[in-house]
Amino acid sequence: MTQVLANYTASISELKRSPSSIIEQAGNEPIAILNHNKPSAYLVPSALYEKMMDVIDDYQLAKVVRERLDYSEDDLVEVSLDAL
Repeated sequence: MTQVLANYTASISELKRSPSSIIEQAGNEPIAILNHNKPSAYLVPSALYEKMMDVIDDYQLAKVVRERLDYSEDDLVEVSLDAL
């Protein structure tokens, strides 16, 4: 059985019939759009989507930082200021 990761659900036909009322009922919560009682999409409020993108960006940046901090002394290249 597929897990629904939202407190609000709507069928695709309900979404076609009245999208603004479904969004209004959910408020700032995500909505699972169901097709044959299985989630086929999620509607996410714009503010929540922006926060999700910020978290993903921070995670990816932290991953790059960890990779760059994980180096050995052999990886270092000595450079003079004049060469820069």
